[in-house]
Amino acid sequence: MNNVLEGHIDGSASRVGIIVSEFNEVISTNLLKGTLKALNDCNVNEKNIFIVKVPGAFEVPLVSLRLANKNEYDVLICLGAVIRGETGHYDFVASESAGGISKVSLETGVPIIFGILTTDNLQQAIDRSGGKYGNKGYDCGIAAIKMSSINSKLS
Repeated sequence: MNNVLEGHIDGSASRVGIIVSEFNEVISTNLLKGTLKALNDCNVNEKNIFIVKVPGAFEVPLVSLRLANKNEYDVLICLGAVIRGETGHYDFVASESAGGISKVSLETGVPIIFGILTTDNLQQAIDRSGGKYGNKGYDCGIAAIKMSSINSKLS
């Protein structure tokens, strides 16, 4: 069909900002490795990748807003892990980070890929950051290049 718009995975011209939470560092590091592999597979120039490390998932929306407003990035990727604990803290952090990231994307028009795992336990996070369910970070890298492509075609 001629009336279908799809993203491509050639990221050779893409400028990518990555915001990664340092909390649950083992998980975040694995997600980042997966993302960088995907970006490499999509031919993104290493010089066009900028990484910002923040303390936790709650801090991700602010940095994504600052990066989006710089007009230097075609797409942003947010990575991290919020793992349910014994208190309600999980609910607040997961909800606020997701809502904040979504709001930034809608307000700025910059595609932002949500790669913050929200899991019930550590094993689920391990399984999704390079374990038996693959690496969500890799999936986010591919999605980022596709969304960058789609967004540029809609401009």
